[in-house]
Amino acid sequence: MQGFFYRYVRLYRPLITSLNDLLSDYDLSYSLWQVVFYVRNSGPCTLVEISKHFNIEKPSVTRMVHRLEEKAMVQQIPGKDKREKIIQITEVGEETYQTCRKKITELEYKIMKDIPEADQMAVFETLPKIKENIIELEGEKNE
Repeated sequence: MQGFFYRYVRLYRPLITSLNDLLSDYDLSYSLWQVVFYVRNSGPCTLVEISKHFNIEKPSVTRMVHRLEEKAMVQQIPGKDKREKIIQITEVGEETYQTCRKKITELEYKIMKDIPEADQMAVFETLPKIKENIIELEGEKNE
């Protein structure tokens, strides 16, 4: 299907802009929100786990976590290995998560209005498959 990537990129940018606008009320960006979301839903985790999940460099994750620590949304807790940094959500982070999650859900409903549920489910199930195919292609390049 030609034009898929073009349509996706045209959707992605305004969506991220909308999310950044929504999250700016809480002094967050979508990048920071992703870390809050992951830590909150995965439980205490390491910087390496966050880095692998989002397929981004560890120094970038470290900077985001430091910013979230400054906002008292996450904190480091001692791990088995002193070199390993384990991150967990704080009470402030949980409260912010709950508020933002509600607003993002409202945005999702507004964005998806008038789209049949079957079409929504098809996209919901297809996007992870596309991601898997991209990762598989990247793996083939590295072989």
